[in-house]
Amino acid sequence: MSCSAPALDRVFLDIGPLTIYWYGLIIAAGAFIGLYLATKESDRLGLQKDLMVDLIVFAIPISIIFARIYYVIFEWERYTGGPWWDIFAIWEGGIAIHGALIGAVLTTIVYARVKKVSFWQLTDIAAPSLILGQAIGRWGNFMNQEAHGGAISEATYNSFHQYLPDFIMNQMCIDGVMYHPTFLYESFWNIVVLIFLLILRRKNPLRGEVFISYLMAYSVGRFFIEGMRTDSLYFGPFRVAQLISIAIILIGLAVIVYRRRTGLANKHYDGKKVTNKKK
Repeated sequence: MSCSAPALDRVFLDIGPLTIYWYGLIIAAGAFIGLYLATKESDRLGLQKDLMVDLIVFAIPISIIFARIYYVIFEWERYTGGPWWDIFAIWEGGIAIHGALIGAVLTTIVYARVKKVSFWQLTDIAAPSLILGQAIGRWGNFMNQEAHGGAISEATYNSFHQYLPDFIMNQMCIDGVMYHPTFLYESFWNIVVLIFLLILRRKNPLRGEVFISYLMAYSVGRFFIEGMRTDSLYFGPFRVAQLISIAIILIGLAVIVYRRRTGLANKHYDGKKVTNKKK
C-alpha cells in the first residue's frame, strides 16, 4: 500500500557535540523501569537490599555488548565494506535480544556464584522485568523505523490497521510504502507474557519455572512474529530467531521435566522447600 507521511525525528536532544537518540533513551527507560520492579520484588522476598541493583549494573552493559556482537556476527557482510567504527554504532539500531539474553544469563551465573545465591531465584525475580523492558524497548525500533514487517495491502489496512493510532502507521510509512508494525505486535505480546508471569508468580511455582516460562512464552510469540519481519538474521535459508525460539521452547520443557524428576527443583518461588506428600 502506498502512503505519504513524514518520519518522526530520531534525535531526542542535541547538546553541542552530544546527540541523544530516542532509541537509546527508550532502551534505557525500559532497563530502569525493569530494575525498579526487580528491586521491589527482591525487597519483598527479603533479599539483600542492593543484590539486584548490583546485578543489573553488570548485566546491562554486558548484555548490550553481547547483543551487538550477536547481531554483527550474523550481519558481518554488512560491515566488512564500511568503516570499522560502524560496528559500534548501536544508536543506528542493530542489537539482537537473543544476544542480550546470552550476556545476561552468563553474567547472572557468575554473579550468583560470587554472591553465593541461587541463580534460579535471581532469574525468576528478573523475568517480569526483562519482558517489560523488551516491551518498552521495541518502541526504540519504532523510532528507528526498523523491526517492521512486509508491505501492507490496502485491504489489510482497511480491515485492521486503520484503527491504530495515526502516529504509529505514519511512522510505518517508509519510502512511500506502508509496512506491518511488527514492533507493535511483539510489544503487545510481551505485555501479555508479563501479565502471565505475574499471575504465575502469585501461584508460587517451583523455583526456576518463572524464568523458564518467560523464555518459552516469549519464544512462542517471537517465532510467529519473526516470520513477518523483513530484517531477520539468517543462518543459511533459516531465520536465526525462529531456530533459537524452537530450541528454547524444547530445551525449556526438557529442563522443567528434568529438574522436577531429579528433585533439583526443591524449592518454591518464595524459597520454601518442597514438601514430599508421599507417605
